Formats: sequence, C-alpha cells, structure tokens
Amino acid sequence: MDIKTLVAKIRERRSCLCVGLDTDPAKLPPGLKMLDFNKAIIDATRDYCVAYKPNLAFYECLGTEGWEILSETVDYIGHDHFTIADAKRGDIGNTSDYYAKTFFDEFGFDSVTVAPYMGRDSVESFLKYPGKWAIILALTSNSGAEDFETLVTDSGKRVFEHVLEKSSGWGNAGNTMYVVGATRAEMLADVRKIVPHHFLLVPGVGAQGGSLSDVMKYGANDQIGLLINASRSILYASQGKDFAQAAASEAKKLADEMALYIA
Repeated sequence: MDIKTLVAKIRERRSCLCVGLDTDPAKLPPGLKMLDFNKAIIDATRDYCVAYKPNLAFYECLGTEGWEILSETVDYIGHDHFTIADAKRGDIGNTSDYYAKTFFDEFGFDSVTVAPYMGRDSVESFLKYPGKWAIILALTSNSGAEDFETLVTDSGKRVFEHVLEKSSGWGNAGNTMYVVGATRAEMLADVRKIVPHHFLLVPGVGAQGGSLSDVMKYGANDQIGLLINASRSILYASQGKDFAQAAASEAKKLADEMALYIA
C-alpha cells in the first residue's frame, strides 16, 4: 500500500487506528481457537481502523501451526487495511533479503518492523519492494529504552536522534516509518523536527497509558502521518462471550477521539 492510498484511507475513515493482534493463547475465551478469535476481532474492528499489526512472537511460539494461523489471519484481513509484520528483524546481507522475501512475498504484508542498530545494510533489503515499508525502531515505549535510545552522545544529541537523522536518508517518506512510543509523547515534537514528513507507528495508547490527545497534538503532520496502535485494550476488553462486541466498543471509542483531529 503506497502513502497516497494510506493517507486516503485515514481521511476517509477519520481514523489512524492500528489494531495490534498480539493474540495470547492463554487469554482466549474458553474453547475458542486463535484463528477464530482473530477473525472475530477483525470483523468487529475493521470499520474503525486502518491497519492491523500481528506481533509475530505470539505466532512463532506455536511452530508450524502458528505460521499457518498468521498466514490465514493476513489473508482474512485482505487488502483494504494496511498490514504490519511486527517482527523486529535486524540482520544483514542475504539474511535480511530473505526476511524481506518472507514477509512481503510469502505473507503479503505491507510493512515490517526493523531494528536499525546493525546499520544501513540491515534495513535496505526492505526498501527494495515498491509499495512496501520498513518501520524502523526509533524511540520505543518500554522502560529499557533509556538504556540506549535516550543516551546523550558527545555531540549533544540523543541516540534515537542519530538513528532518525541517519536512517531518514536510506529511504524516503513513502517507504520508511518510525516506531515512537506514545508514553514518550512529549518527545514527538523532537522527532518531528528531524522527520517531519514520515509516518510514525505509535504504540502505547490504551493499556500502556499513553495519551491519544498528546500523540495527535505533537505527532500529527499535514497528512496525519500517524498509525496509533492499541492491542490489549481492544483484544481483551472482555474475556467473556461478548469479547468481540467489547473490542468493537473500545476501537470505536478510540476512532471517535481520533476523528476530532482528522479533517
């Protein structure tokens, strides 16, 4: 999905919501299979979101069955929503080539999350596919981000700022996004000084406590430029038989708030 199509979908739905499919087998309603759960969540939320983001850890741990569930989930989402393989890959050379081939050719994802700390050659394989995206980890929402990402270097810049400056020249605003956590919303203004035109994938709204209004205030650009992810707050809004209805209600609530900021 190219940037023009993505922006059009956001404006049409007046939503930049991404639903994270972090489907934990231990949290499913009794007797419900993982694929059926995913399909019910997708059916309940597709009118309120523009993207879905399966986190691969929840699928890979199931072996062959998990990969089959992932494939069927992506097929079920279809092509009307932007899809993100939350894989956090970050290797070099032909290894990276085959990661790109796996997620773009085999599974048909629109994008892959990528760790940039091995440099340009750990990302460039994902930039060779027209209409596909590399989503680069920049400033994450976990507490451990302070171990490296926010360290101040001798230049006076923080590590994540170096990552943004360097990697923004590897691709362009039409094939590169950045992960910036909602729990660090005040830093979005700093991020936008470096990458004003790129899309940002923003996790941390919902269960992690990030402020949607702050993300929109500091992170939106003239094309909105945001995909705001919510996972647990939607998936597990209820663990009863009404889980799908509860998920729809939570997704609608977020989408309605986003609509206040999207013309």
